[in-house]
Amino acid sequence: MTASRQPDSPATSEVIVRGYAEGDYGACRSLWKELTEYHRSIYGDPSVGGDDPGAGLDDYLATPERAGSWVAESHGSVVGLTGLFDRGGRGEVEPVVVTGAARGQGIGRLLISRVVQEARSRGYEYLAIRPVARNVAALRRFHAAGFRTLGGHIDLTMDLAPRRHGWLHGATLHGLEFDY
Repeated sequence: MTASRQPDSPATSEVIVRGYAEGDYGACRSLWKELTEYHRSIYGDPSVGGDDPGAGLDDYLATPERAGSWVAESHGSVVGLTGLFDRGGRGEVEPVVVTGAARGQGIGRLLISRVVQEARSRGYEYLAIRPVARNVAALRRFHAAGFRTLGGHIDLTMDLAPRRHGWLHGATLHGLEFDY
């Protein structure tokens, strides 16, 4: 089964994955903004990411555990971003973001493959990916890309203060019901 092409979206064969360079900053900041705005929409909370939804890229780039970052480029334009964090003997993929016009073309899978290659070359025993629980589309894509094992820890949370968003019902694990 082949993915359907959206108008003006790159075919996977037209995409290269390369290391992040300083000149990619503006495009990657736009990608980060898209990612933040998507999180705002899935939570129904316009305050996610603060006043500047692209600013999280600066924190990401400054994270000492960031072992590498890669971009997907099509016809000279950056259309995706991913990275690898070194968690001491294991790796973590963070983030995986593809611009809206290029989603559904296998670009995210190309980015993940690059991180997997790097994690293997570093001799990591595990490679984790941690989407937010409400990002069902990402969970499905990551599962399809081979992430099928629940890791060593599952984040369980309890509200201690009023939330700006409501939780959704319907997640089940080991026969237990959870909100997400």
